Amino acid sequence: MTKRGDRHSRRVAFLKVVLPLVALVLLSTIFLVSRTIDPDDAIPYAQVDVEGRAMDPRMTLPTWSGVTEDGAALAISAAEARPPTDSAAATATALRALLTTPDGVKTEAQATSGTLDGNTLRLDGAVRLTNSAGYDIRAPGLVTTLDRTGISSTGALTAQAPMGQITAGGMTLGEDDAKPGNYRLDFTGGVKLIYTPPKQP
Repeated sequence: MTKRGDRHSRRVAFLKVVLPLVALVLLSTIFLVSRTIDPDDAIPYAQVDVEGRAMDPRMTLPTWSGVTEDGAALAISAAEARPPTDSAAATATALRALLTTPDGVKTEAQATSGTLDGNTLRLDGAVRLTNSAGYDIRAPGLVTTLDRTGISSTGALTAQAPMGQITAGGMTLGEDDAKPGNYRLDFTGGVKLIYTPPKQP
């Protein structure tokens, strides 16, 4: 029994030394294999991206903000924008413009695309304009000036207003010349209103 016990003890002691060493060798092998990287694999993709950017420069998620001469805050963002060229103005996609006039009214315009030429921003394609006064306007396009508060539609529009549904040939939003500091939203060109009486409490 003593000899068998001694043999068993020696085997256990031997395994306690050998097994950790084997495990260490295996882990080292896995570590080395996992860190084996071929640097040439990434080069073709990097070259394609750089060449594409060089041929078609653009900005992703650009933002711009400023204050107009009459004190309104204007913030513009887009999903992607391309700088102007010799033959075309700067363009952008998924445009969003937020105008906050000094009287506290917030007006937001959204469009699928647009162009920026000097101090004029044009929004095109499924344009929607909403403001905190309760107006929701759909138009084929809008033109916004960046140096002063001024928004106008480029065609006929429909609008949901606090007093009902409006159809018109156009609209403008800007500072009232007769009352500086006050802002007006005017509908023009064959304006029609389908009046909706307010709900009684």
